[in-house]
Amino acid sequence: MQTYLRTPFKKPVTGIAVPVKNKIKMSKLHFTTKHANEATVNRNWYIVDGTNQTVGRMCAKIAAILRGKNKAYYTPHVDTGDYIIVINCEKVALTGKKLDQKVYDTFSGYPGGRKEETAINLLKRRPEVIIERAVWAERCIKNYLCMLVLSIRILHNNLKK
Repeated sequence: MQTYLRTPFKKPVTGIAVPVKNKIKMSKLHFTTKHANEATVNRNWYIVDGTNQTVGRMCAKIAAILRGKNKAYYTPHVDTGDYIIVINCEKVALTGKKLDQKVYDTFSGYPGGRKEETAINLLKRRPEVIIERAVWAERCIKNYLCMLVLSIRILHNNLKK
C-alpha cells in the first residue's frame, strides 16, 4: 500500500505511516479536566513556624496554600485552600534595613487620621499584623479574601511583664 504526504502530487512515501482501517474513537470522558467543588475538597491543617523565616518568602508560600494552588485539582472559583496556623510570628526576619525603614500606615478615613509606624515598633507591639498584611498583599482576588481570612490563625508568644 502506498501512503501519500499531504498532497497527492508528491511521491509516495513508504514505511513512515500505515493507514488505519478502523478509526478508534477516543472517549470524551477520558481526558476531561476535573473541577473541584465543596464536596470533593480535602482540607488539611498546616503549622508554620516563623522563627528566622523571611517574611515575604514565608507569606508567599502561605498565600499559595491558602488559595489551594499546591493541589492538583486547584479551581480558581472554588475555595480549595487549607488551614494554616503560624506560630512564633514575633521571631520573623526582615532583610536589609527594613526593620528601621519599612513603614506601616493606617488611615481611619477622617482628616488627620493617618498613623505611621515602623516595622520594629509594630513587631514589638503587634507582630501578627506584619504576617497578616504580607499574606493579604500576596492575595490576588480581593473578593475572595474575606472567605480566606478565616483560614489562617497567627499566634505569638508576647509575654507582658
